[in-house]
Amino acid sequence: MSLTTPARLLPWSSLFLFLLIISQFLSSSHGDVGTAAQYSPPYLPTTCFGNDASQFPSNNLFAAAGNGIWDNGASCGREYLVRCISATVAGSCQPGQTIQIKIVDYALSTPTSPSASGTTIVLSETAFGNIANSSATSINIEFQQV
Repeated sequence: MSLTTPARLLPWSSLFLFLLIISQFLSSSHGDVGTAAQYSPPYLPTTCFGNDASQFPSNNLFAAAGNGIWDNGASCGREYLVRCISATVAGSCQPGQTIQIKIVDYALSTPTSPSASGTTIVLSETAFGNIANSSATSINIEFQQV
């Protein structure tokens, strides 16, 4: 091989794989970012499943969908991984806590008012308390559909 021979080009598939791996390292978020509030009992009836109490997971990790994810009711039954990433009050997030919640209602029609309006997700008291200080009004979250 002489010094004047051009370098061999990587096959396209290797180049694509290399770029894909690099993009994973550059991305700091693997989900969407939004806001969450909390709501209190009573949780029935729900827009998704009416008065059926069996809709609620036994661990009480459920939520109502805000307009951003409601999708004309298609979000009913969807599950999301949710974690608190920040809040207006420092120290409100429970570090390293991620929960899996089930959508059971529409945020604009819950029987009780959310602690803040216009959020992406409105979590049950139990779900909210697992990832944030329950005295917080709203939090910033990262969420990803499972």
